[in-house]
Amino acid sequence: MQGARRETRSRDSGVMLRVEGRCSPAEPPGESLFFFLMRQEKLHTVPTASNPGTGWKRFHVFINQRARRWSFPRSWTSAPCLRAAVASPVVPRGESQMLLLFPQEKHVNMLHIESRKSRRRSSEVEIFVDCECGQTEFSELVQLLKSQSTVVMPNPPASIWAEGEELDDVPWFPRKISELDRCSHRVLMYGSELDADHPGFKDDVYRQRRKYFVDVAMGYKYGQPIPRVQYTAEETRTWGVVFRELCKLYPTHACREHLDNLPLLTQHCGYREDNVPQLQDVSAFLRERSGFTVRPVAGYLSPRDFLAGLAYRVFHCTQYVRHGSDPLYTPEPDTCHELLGHVPLLADPKFAQFSQEIGLASLGASDEDVQKLATCYFFTIEFGLCKQEGQLRAYGAGLLSSIGELKHALSDKACVKAFDPKTTCLQECLITTFQDAYFVSESFEEAKEKMRDFAKSITRPFSVHFNPYTQSIEILKDTRSIENVVQDLRGDLNTVCDALNKMNQYLGI
Repeated sequence: MQGARRETRSRDSGVMLRVEGRCSPAEPPGESLFFFLMRQEKLHTVPTASNPGTGWKRFHVFINQRARRWSFPRSWTSAPCLRAAVASPVVPRGESQMLLLFPQEKHVNMLHIESRKSRRRSSEVEIFVDCECGQTEFSELVQLLKSQSTVVMPNPPASIWAEGEELDDVPWFPRKISELDRCSHRVLMYGSELDADHPGFKDDVYRQRRKYFVDVAMGYKYGQPIPRVQYTAEETRTWGVVFRELCKLYPTHACREHLDNLPLLTQHCGYREDNVPQLQDVSAFLRERSGFTVRPVAGYLSPRDFLAGLAYRVFHCTQYVRHGSDPLYTPEPDTCHELLGHVPLLADPKFAQFSQEIGLASLGASDEDVQKLATCYFFTIEFGLCKQEGQLRAYGAGLLSSIGELKHALSDKACVKAFDPKTTCLQECLITTFQDAYFVSESFEEAKEKMRDFAKSITRPFSVHFNPYTQSIEILKDTRSIENVVQDLRGDLNTVCDALNKMNQYLGI
């Protein structure tokens, strides 16, 4: 048999099929995969030795169901395959009709075909076929092969990508924690440039101070200690006003987790009315409590860059203090917002996991999906409400750092809805005014489960896993990478089982 080659390629790759069989000149047309391939590519037969005593010629057929880009194996004999014995006629070139094994209505697209002598036996001929179809069509094709085969052994490839393939169509995201340096420096607004309606726009001293904080943040690199700031008397006074007024509201407005962690921050990080805490101390405290750390940032980041930090349990924090002319208002996140709103909740392990999972869901997602995740983040981690002991309590940092909006959100004037990511992601986010609506969850656990379900709707051709040992993101795209995660889970489960057994022995169960 003489082979033919079509160099068409698809970006997709997937399951490859290998069929091994024998051709019988006596078989009628209409039942032959082999005959169809000859018809499709205008192949013709080449005399070869027949199997003694049968007159049947042996051949191999390889079929590739493509789902992502795929490279041809160096050795067909070691490639993932499906092997079957198939009876087919050998007929001269051009003397056939289209066979039913690959009918057009099945939507199986032929992309490539080639043949060669078998490496196993000189009397055999191998045919490689590359085709494109959906999973349903492929399953039907396998069933058709099974109906004409004596042995069928499916073995899908280990990976949905070729070895070494880059994620060309996927938006860039940091693969290791040090690459957050690239994200942290892409500030969208504010920093040292203030809008005309900013309280500090006409204050040259304040603007110069803001430039100092920008320089500190832009000069910071991963692994360095966060520079300690000598806050001015005016900055400390502004912090003190915000701290004092908010602490009056927390017992009746803040969630339990916030109330539990605030005294610890006072003890370990110097949370006091007369002292602005240092980010380096806060970062060390969070690392011991929940694995989160903070790093300085000059101003607003894009949703994609900010959420990427959460995936690594890194929170981008500003170090500057709002303008002293109006301590109870700021049009942007400042250190009062970060330290009083976010940090007490990030010290809670359950809340930390909730935050990280939103970040992980954003990696490699489309701009549209990232915006949906950012909106859900806004109405949960920034302005979320929860129910505790039958009462509404705030856990959103935007509420916990704003005296006026914290009072408003828990009053009868606020519009409160049940948190549902599918509808919440459509709500408009307001920056300089109170929100039109707030969303309540029964617990962090409920909000986390709803976000997990919502994340499954995000279109992304892979899953990701955060490796806490290497501080890197692992792309789960093949069986080997998944097996590594399973091994870690297996070790954790063994530890849990051992602990339960020892508890049972101690209790005499």
